[in-house]
Amino acid sequence: MPSARQDLKSSTISKKLAQRIVRQTRVEPGRVFTPFDFLDLGSPHSVGMAFLRLVRGGSLRHLARGLYDVSRTHPLLGELLPTAEAIAQALARRDGAKIQPMEAMAANLLGLSEQVPVKAVFLTDGPGHIVKVGPLTVQLKQRGLRQVGSAASTSSLVFAALRSLGKDHVTKARVAHLRETLNLKDRKRLLKDLPLAPAWMHPFLRYISGEDA
Repeated sequence: MPSARQDLKSSTISKKLAQRIVRQTRVEPGRVFTPFDFLDLGSPHSVGMAFLRLVRGGSLRHLARGLYDVSRTHPLLGELLPTAEAIAQALARRDGAKIQPMEAMAANLLGLSEQVPVKAVFLTDGPGHIVKVGPLTVQLKQRGLRQVGSAASTSSLVFAALRSLGKDHVTKARVAHLRETLNLKDRKRLLKDLPLAPAWMHPFLRYISGEDA
């Protein structure tokens, strides 16, 4: 039977955890959490119990094994699910791994395609996972570090998105969209990562980077 001291410690961890979650969701609504994110507050068991307490109290929503978020609702759409990217990022943090969206997912994230893949697939240099949250399936496919982390994250995203479209379907409007939406740092990094991309992408990447400006 837990002592009063243990109860107080558990309550303190729950309070600190809840405060941090509130702060983080203000900055990043829709963020997905794992107990691993809060191991600085206590042992895995005590943090796990704090999560359980917050779920029972309605402060957190249990999404899948080891994954939680703060429930959000939309006046027309009702209860909102987290994005596939938020789920994948949480898994990557937990595993200490890197992730990279595969082609169809990358095109959607960059606004080059309105199609949302039925299964959101990411490459990872960590363990493979398949997670289902409601109708959403998120898969992390294990690959070597060289394949996942060879280029800057935004560069890798652009490369994957262009591969998804294919050489014959990369239009002027689409590359103009990327040139307008990517920040200057990411656009300049595309030039640095140019050797990592197929040769057919080079003219498009140079235009996106603003090299002709």
